[in-house]
Amino acid sequence: MIQNILDDIYSRISEEQSGEVANYIPALAEADPKDFGLAIVTVNGDVYTAGDADTPFTIQSQSKPFTFALALEECGIETTYEHVGTEPSGDAFNSVVLDPVTKVPFNPMVNSGALSMAGLIQEKKGEGAFEAIRSCYSSFAGAELSVNDRVYDSELATAHRNRAIAHLMRSGDVVSDPVDEVVHLYTEQCSIEVTARQMATMSASLANIGTNPVTDETIVSPLVVRHVLSLMFTCGMYDYAGRWAVDVGMPAKSGVSGGLMAVVNRQIGIGLYSPPLDEHGNSVRAIKACVELAEEFGLHAFEFSNAGSSMLSVYI
Repeated sequence: MIQNILDDIYSRISEEQSGEVANYIPALAEADPKDFGLAIVTVNGDVYTAGDADTPFTIQSQSKPFTFALALEECGIETTYEHVGTEPSGDAFNSVVLDPVTKVPFNPMVNSGALSMAGLIQEKKGEGAFEAIRSCYSSFAGAELSVNDRVYDSELATAHRNRAIAHLMRSGDVVSDPVDEVVHLYTEQCSIEVTARQMATMSASLANIGTNPVTDETIVSPLVVRHVLSLMFTCGMYDYAGRWAVDVGMPAKSGVSGGLMAVVNRQIGIGLYSPPLDEHGNSVRAIKACVELAEEFGLHAFEFSNAGSSMLSVYI
């Protein structure tokens, strides 16, 4: 049933031709616009795929929830929120701006917040910071992940805006390590290579309250997952987050390489890949596929047929 629906959605949406491949990072501009992969992993460890689900691409901004999770787990909730906020910014993901009241990034799903989280891990782990991040991602994916050096070099050479953001935060003591170290670490995490199948497993690990459903490895605590999914729901889709909440209604995160992940709490993780992007920097085909998946399976958080939490029944 799930496989048939996934195949049908893939067949129809693969004909979509709109959108443009990201070109502001030279290596990303070389992606094949015809690539399109979908994957679903359940909290029981069942895996369903369609299309180019095993085609590698760099994780880019889909990395942000997982570094945020690592910061919460390693540094604690109170310390983490001293370095990043929880509010949607309403601005583009790469805006050189901080919250005018708190003087920290609006949330961990925009570049400033992600750089702040990388800086926090850098401060905590020192020379072991990248390995801590890579190992964390690998545990979520259930596979040993590595950096695409060509994308890393290309991205670092064009990271002028991220350097500006990091300098702004360094001037306000949001990050304490040298700007170059923080930008290098963030760029390296964005250049880790994944597939749609692996992203679905990473998403399913969040759906499974912090335990990888394929490997059965517990990675982060359920409380950390609650914080991560909450911020993904409100801030994960850049300045498209509001419309996404209305149309799809799942915690999600996109990336400019064309990846998109979505989480249905205690049920499934979804991973998608298709390079052509819309004006918000989100994959055109991936969004269309998620809209259809949400409708087909009733995945929207406020779907009328969803009974929601049964906890209240204990007290009634």
